[in-house]
Amino acid sequence: MSDHLRNGTDIRQIDPPDLAAGPGYSHAVSVDVPGRLVVISGQVPVDADGALVGEGDLRAQLDQIFTNLSAALKAADATWHHVVRLGFFLRDIGQVATLREVRDRHLPAGVTPASTLVEVSGLVNDAFLAEIEAWAVVPRNDG
Repeated sequence: MSDHLRNGTDIRQIDPPDLAAGPGYSHAVSVDVPGRLVVISGQVPVDADGALVGEGDLRAQLDQIFTNLSAALKAADATWHHVVRLGFFLRDIGQVATLREVRDRHLPAGVTPASTLVEVSGLVNDAFLAEIEAWAVVPRNDG
């Protein structure tokens, strides 16, 4: 279990000793509020013009998705340090190592939100290989 402040928010990443360690995620995250809850819809691999990025290339698609998530966080006056939950949807669960590698490049060190990974048979566009949603909590004094 680790207790620490992220951008002034009391966020506890909870990893009980009687549960196996999660690679790059926390089993639970507790947030002491008041603050603003920011819920980001599932982001997909399209650029600002709505064009598909990385057709057939999961790594390129994930990079675009994390870029989109960063833009949504910024627009909501939030940062990755405020993120408390990520939901991952992959077309091929066998690509989890690629997902983890890209995630670890985009998330700041020590930020390990509670996470869920689900393999799906399809997404809204057949060319999409992944989709990611996020929840963040921003303390009132952060914006």
